[in-house]
Amino acid sequence: MSISDARAAFRKLHASGCFVIPNPWDVGTARYLRHCGFKGLATTSAGAAFGMGLPDTDWAVTRDMMLAHIRTIVEATELPVNADFESGYAHEPEAVAESVRLCVATGVAGLSIEDATGDTAKPLYDLDTAVARMRAARRAIDQSGADVMLVGRAECFLVGRPDLGETIVRLGAYASAGADCLYAPGIRTAEQIAAVVQAIAPKPVNVLMSTPTGLTVADLAGLGVRRISVGGALARIAWGAFMRAAQQIATEGRFDAFADAVPMAEINGFFRDDLKGRAG
Repeated sequence: MSISDARAAFRKLHASGCFVIPNPWDVGTARYLRHCGFKGLATTSAGAAFGMGLPDTDWAVTRDMMLAHIRTIVEATELPVNADFESGYAHEPEAVAESVRLCVATGVAGLSIEDATGDTAKPLYDLDTAVARMRAARRAIDQSGADVMLVGRAECFLVGRPDLGETIVRLGAYASAGADCLYAPGIRTAEQIAAVVQAIAPKPVNVLMSTPTGLTVADLAGLGVRRISVGGALARIAWGAFMRAAQQIATEGRFDAFADAVPMAEINGFFRDDLKGRAG
């Protein structure tokens, strides 16, 4: 599948129904998720950062580092990839536009821009600035001629301002500024999700499922959610298993945690067959 075909397929996924877009953090996990039958992937800034031995912040993981990681995930499979592009690695709208142009060049089918500032004293951009940043991102995509979807993210619930009303106002403003898909990470209840979906319709809504809530894919589809991502959850599951096993060896001198390891033949066989399939 060409990059243009992947982008067209990605946009079509957002037209109806509900799909899961899981978040790999390296080539191997991207290829295994494709094997599982998922139709699209999304990068995770957290998973990428942890793999580099860094915290999940855009001052630790630079724009160039993230662009290289995004390109690696894009090239790992033929599936369309949505980039977790933080706050665009810039403050001013024109600088955001430049970052977006560079991200589009990696071959992504979509990218998200957040409204978080990274400043605990003022965690969100004021609405006018946030809208100007979104418009700049939209303009950069349009000028590129690439059919890349723009995702507008309202970070209210993640930065200590869990105000559903403000979240909906921000998402609506980002939709008007050109966002194709809207995303409010941190909303968890069926009531919150339904309110966002209803307010933003007919634009598609992405919901983050990174902790157990009791809601299933079928439940979210019934609420009108179009797209489900898992953020850094899969990476954190892998890190959890690794940390527990390592700590058990270090503190107890035991290896019991290895009982949960994937058999060597299974994982090696998967990658052997995957390599043969790509070569053939």
